[in-house]
Amino acid sequence: MPPAGKAQRVVFMGDSITEGWHLNEYFTGRDFVNRGIGGQVTSQMLGRFLQDVIGLHPKAVVIMAGINDIGRGYTANTVEANLQAMGELAKAHAIKPIFASLLPVSDYHKDKDARYEMTRTHSPEEITQVNRWLKDYCDHEKFVYIDYYSVMADYKKQLPADVSDDGLHPNARGYRVMSPIALEAIGRVVAGAYLEESGDQQPKRRARMLAK
Repeated sequence: MPPAGKAQRVVFMGDSITEGWHLNEYFTGRDFVNRGIGGQVTSQMLGRFLQDVIGLHPKAVVIMAGINDIGRGYTANTVEANLQAMGELAKAHAIKPIFASLLPVSDYHKDKDARYEMTRTHSPEEITQVNRWLKDYCDHEKFVYIDYYSVMADYKKQLPADVSDDGLHPNARGYRVMSPIALEAIGRVVAGAYLEESGDQQPKRRARMLAK
């Protein structure tokens, strides 16, 4: 059913990176709905898009997807086709699609666990390719693009050790970096979504400071 009251609903669609984002803690007082499911690839998200996004009647959807596809060896072209299909579905149902870049990965925690050598399983080149395509796609379609990558990548173009405990998923500090960037982007398409009481008119600058 459509959201009640004046709050504009926004759905966050994604995988475990979205699922682990406790939206009620980072975006208090807003009708932001988490529809992240750990381990999913873009084809699975596309398959549940009707139920988990369109069926909730949001004003906008924030889509962050593709890192699991890369980890499983799917091509960037496959990821791009599925993301484009989600964008077209959203647009066809008068929902504003907001696409988020993939995050960088890192190997900083591999000494703790060999599975955390993420650049071996999640190609940085493929991540860059998907992000480049996403930016061009959003520019062409006039969709909002959230560039988490530029803020979250360090000088090695890897995910800093202090914002992730495994080189793939953000920890609480990582989500604190991402949250104002997401809120600013949502505010461009959803009236009243921006956290005016914070007094922070430059969330990206603050995020860069947090990431240092």
